[in-house]
Amino acid sequence: QVQLVESGGGLVQAGGSLRLSCAASGRFFSGYAMGWFRQAPGKERAIVAGIGRSGASTYYADSVKGRFAISRDNAKNTVYLQMNTLKPEDTAVYYCAARHGLVATTSESEYAYWGQGTQVTVSS
Repeated sequence: QVQLVESGGGLVQAGGSLRLSCAASGRFFSGYAMGWFRQAPGKERAIVAGIGRSGASTYYADSVKGRFAISRDNAKNTVYLQMNTLKPEDTAVYYCAARHGLVATTSESEYAYWGQGTQVTVSS
């Protein structure tokens, strides 16, 4: 069992940056691949970025490539999402999720554990 708590969301102007954190409690955090998903109003939840158990493999949605960076610190049981050059279309609730497995996948159905989400609002 893993409990996930996101933090770091907020209101930022377009072009600004935010860093989201997801702290995990429970055992064997390093045994989980992690993903960051987001859901904008009226849209389905979709993956933004993912990272494998060791941090060696990463995935990014096309819409955030070159602007966002996912990382993890297994010693601190934490995964991060550094978001730069934010755009109004990045406005959403951001969720972190954990799945049993070596690498992150894009399907939310493959993630067993979810945080409550943190709101990110980007003003134009």
